[in-house]
Amino acid sequence: MSKIQLPTVRPKRGPWNKGRLVGQKRPLLPKQVWAIRARLELAGNFRDLAMFNLAIDSNPSGLSSHLKSFDKENTNAQSYCNA
Repeated sequence: MSKIQLPTVRPKRGPWNKGRLVGQKRPLLPKQVWAIRARLELAGNFRDLAMFNLAIDSNPSGLSSHLKSFDKENTNAQSYCNA
């Protein structure tokens, strides 16, 4: 019996993440979180701001608890969404 050899199939494109960092990234610093919140609020993107706040609040890391304690200490904190 002769073996049938099929032609090799090569992908037309390379992998989209070749050469990029993959895996878990470092957590955001509180300063970075506040910068993102400020930019979203100033741009008027209240939907994106609400989604960002939901993502931060549902994050299991210690960052959200740190931000909540910072909110309690900061008496001049304004509400994020006036809508």
